[in-house]
Amino acid sequence: MILVVGALHLDVIVNAPRLPALDETLLGHSVRYALGGKAGNQAAAAARMGAKVALAGRVGSDGFGDQLLADLALTRVDCSAVLRGTGASGMSVAIVRTDGEYGAVIVSGENLKIDAQDIEIPAETRILVLQNEISEKVNLDLASRARAAGLRVILNAAPARHLPKELLALTDLLVVNRGEAQALLDSPMPAGQAAEHLAGMGPLAVIVTLGHQGLVLCENGDLHPVAAQKVAMISAHGAGDGFIGALAAEWGRGASLLQAARFASAAAALHVSTPPDARARVGTAQVRALLAAAGSADRRVLPDQPLGL
Repeated sequence: MILVVGALHLDVIVNAPRLPALDETLLGHSVRYALGGKAGNQAAAAARMGAKVALAGRVGSDGFGDQLLADLALTRVDCSAVLRGTGASGMSVAIVRTDGEYGAVIVSGENLKIDAQDIEIPAETRILVLQNEISEKVNLDLASRARAAGLRVILNAAPARHLPKELLALTDLLVVNRGEAQALLDSPMPAGQAAEHLAGMGPLAVIVTLGHQGLVLCENGDLHPVAAQKVAMISAHGAGDGFIGALAAEWGRGASLLQAARFASAAAALHVSTPPDARARVGTAQVRALLAAAGSADRRVLPDQPLGL
């Protein structure tokens, strides 16, 4: 069992040629609505990769809340711990450029009312997944309870914000992208060095993801660069959450952290290269096929390649 705790948003995803400039009104190509929020995305991704998943969070009493609950009902995620409040549901607006890159704004709504005391950690849970879209207090409380129960804690420190030493000390795996890593450090540095510095702040292991350049894992003081699969990108929106869900699923099945990172990297490659309306059909079999197609060649990024933040 993987327990994911965090924000639920109804994503409003606009396709446009580029991000608008200040004071500019830009014509977009299309719009769609989707289940979102890091917790919702990560839980659904882990379930698609074969894990047994429970989700704890909050939605509001509005139409967005109705839509979020309907979308959650279509996943293989246990949503019995998703509570409904009287306020507005969380939502986000993402603008996706023609090249697949994007920018987004979130409005938290009911997510700000998540209370750790309302959340029970199921007895069969092996991994707890947290993010920074909910309060530091909730994350700290849940991580402390998880550590006391002998569970693994994955903290996806997104969006970037100051992380207390107490929370980092309770974290088994910290996952950040290059921008989040830079925000947590005092100065720019190569990705491998950043992973080492972050590991020195308390977590047992750190992954710094680098988009199409792959990732760097720091575990037990050793650096393990992993290259990304080469694919034609359609949209990067949600790729980080797909990575976290796949990582938790594979790690929970007993794979080593490095094996799980490689699996998750391939899952992210399939995510960005698959049309959004077909992503729900991508599962473990497709990820393993992509990994197998890479053959036995060394897919690691060499330490002297430019991995800079």
